[in-house]
Amino acid sequence: MFADRARIIIRSGKGGDGHVSFRRELFVPDGGPDGGDGGKGGDVIFEVDKGLNTLIEYRHRRKFSAKDGEPGGKKRCHGANGEDIVLRVPEGTVVKEAESGQVIADMSGENSRQVILKGGRGGNGNMHYATATMQAPKYAQPGQDARELEVFLELKVIADVGLVGFPNVGKSTLLSRVTNATPKIANYHFTTLSPNLGVVDLDGGGFVIADIPGLIEGASQGVGLGLEFLRHIERTKVIVHMVDAASVEGRDPVDDIAKINQELESYDASLLKKPQVIAANKVDAIYAGDGEDPVQRLRDVFEPQGIRVFAISAVSGQGLKELLYHVQGMLQALPKEPTVFEQEYDPELHLKTGNLPFTVEKSEEEENTFIVEGPRIEKMLGYTNLESEKGFQFFQNFLKDNGILDQLEALGVKDGDTIRMYGLQFDYYK
Repeated sequence: MFADRARIIIRSGKGGDGHVSFRRELFVPDGGPDGGDGGKGGDVIFEVDKGLNTLIEYRHRRKFSAKDGEPGGKKRCHGANGEDIVLRVPEGTVVKEAESGQVIADMSGENSRQVILKGGRGGNGNMHYATATMQAPKYAQPGQDARELEVFLELKVIADVGLVGFPNVGKSTLLSRVTNATPKIANYHFTTLSPNLGVVDLDGGGFVIADIPGLIEGASQGVGLGLEFLRHIERTKVIVHMVDAASVEGRDPVDDIAKINQELESYDASLLKKPQVIAANKVDAIYAGDGEDPVQRLRDVFEPQGIRVFAISAVSGQGLKELLYHVQGMLQALPKEPTVFEQEYDPELHLKTGNLPFTVEKSEEEENTFIVEGPRIEKMLGYTNLESEKGFQFFQNFLKDNGILDQLEALGVKDGDTIRMYGLQFDYYK
């Protein structure tokens, strides 16, 4: 199966913790603080690789993590920054937040490289917290936590023209004849199991055409393989309907177009707003004595709607030149900019950096009392000197930066209420 979708978990690197240490030199009995800063965590970066055309690399591996920043060291040594992780994807890959389906990034057009998750900032060493009144601070700043996000990767091919139609109408044959593409061709339903791209070279400018695997009725509801490939029509500017004008398999070409338009509308109603043209194929197999001319019938039905009908034979080449130059003219009348999906979800806004696991609860035993607990909170209290003005300010910023004050306010805390943390008690004032 063509790998054009994948669901993975990405994680940026944690920032390294700041270090607590003091100068220890001969004949310097009371050296000052010299704890170094932690290194920055690595970023998660998506980058377009034009040598790729599927997402197969992400089918068999689930989690991708950048490296953590190293902690600071003695003698003001700065911890090494964590190594970034670069995830290479085909052009046209859309990165979405997995739960909501909102677009984070569209890796197409000019956007060939984007940082999706930033690594945590490294913590400051205790050398930053020395003051005239606190010359030996015994606390340092922890590094910001890593960010983790589940994302859905979806490849939507980059093509100017989408070639749609039921199986066996000759789309692959047409593509192989008018472009440099070499699709596999055989007379079986769903022979084409992946979108094939080809470049049409014409005087005055060429274009990229995509052979979208054959649709069947019910494709938008997941019947057959059609749903797997409808997404690839979303970027195309012009849709070419290909039908079997000779009804070799007994289908009605007018009815075929109506059914495919219905599937396009069910998947995304905006697809029907794209300009369309009809390629009535296999005219070399139509016999004059069969009664009504099927090509003229198509013209009578669709040309009053502004949809041109071209009689062609993908095998002999009949009518192909007229069809291609008409499509070229349609494209030249449309905006040149490629279809790019706008960002709907920004991890910077939705994922608060450095949030720590904690619980905030209103005490059931004591009135106007709230209890805050969590493993990193306990650790932070262990290395913070709350008796100093600088240390207490550091503690307050810690509560604010990690959303603990917001959580308290959401629970209805008021000025003068009591906050308990691991044996310590504070009065809350905003």
